[in-house]
Amino acid sequence: MSGHPFELSVPVSRVDHVMGSDHAHVTLVEYGDFECPNCKQAAPAVKLLLERFTERVRLVYRHFPLVEVHPHAMLAAEAAECAGAQGEFWPMHDLLFDNQLHLKPNQIHAYAARVGIDMVRYTAEIDDHVYLQRIREHQQSGHASGVRGTPTFFVNGKLQDVSFGMQGLFAAVEAALKR
Repeated sequence: MSGHPFELSVPVSRVDHVMGSDHAHVTLVEYGDFECPNCKQAAPAVKLLLERFTERVRLVYRHFPLVEVHPHAMLAAEAAECAGAQGEFWPMHDLLFDNQLHLKPNQIHAYAARVGIDMVRYTAEIDDHVYLQRIREHQQSGHASGVRGTPTFFVNGKLQDVSFGMQGLFAAVEAALKR
């Protein structure tokens, strides 16, 4: 990853899932996969980062399910989108990571019920793959931005390597806040 850092190809917009202030100085974009152990490991660090820099950092989550290695990742992403359409993206995001080893369709269905969404609508949307195109758009924007695996983070549009741990992400955010 030496040389020029990769840039985020699709800017953050109203259709993204955003946690944090619209006026935040730093935007962190994560491309993730609910069945990816490294994403689950990164989640508490990301939460900590948002708490440490409240109002100054916001998180955007985009889907990058690695379907060839994670057989339940696409359904989990679709379920998160269904929950998101009913205003419950982040609770579903957390439940999916908390229960990462239990992502069979009936289990994911139970998490959707637990976050309190309309289950008739959920079932219809899952059956019709209503959000599949949106998830594929996330994947395409990820590929175009240089995303190869998960999690991949961008700090204010610049790819941040976290292969040596999350400390690099904290450092990048701190540096961006000083700019």
